[in-house]
Amino acid sequence: MLFNFQLSTSKEGLIDITAEVTEAIMESGVNEGICIVYCPHTTAAITINENADPDVKTDFISGLDRTFPDLATFLHAEGNSDAHLKSSVVGASELIIVSGGKPLLGTWQGVYFCEFDGPRNRKFYVKVMGDWK
Repeated sequence: MLFNFQLSTSKEGLIDITAEVTEAIMESGVNEGICIVYCPHTTAAITINENADPDVKTDFISGLDRTFPDLATFLHAEGNSDAHLKSSVVGASELIIVSGGKPLLGTWQGVYFCEFDGPRNRKFYVKVMGDWK
């Protein structure tokens, strides 16, 4: 089953979408299988990271900003080359194991939509495949 979600983002940051992913898996009725979370944008991404300490999200963006600064030497006319670089490095999707009708995530893990060029209206997809209950 394919699920489509929409969200509005701020300038730059990580948005916890674990609840939406879990909702899609539960609604699909898949008990054992896989789930793909996909972002169709070239200046945003999907990642799995710690969801216990909110400072991790801040540090994540800060580290990417230091690694991929907005340089005056970039040629892309839209002025968001740093966002394209961040998106490519983090990646457009995550594959998650479904077990017992739920995403198989570690104790401290959450699924995040990463915004690198907001504010924007964005979407992401969740595809769930496997054995039904």
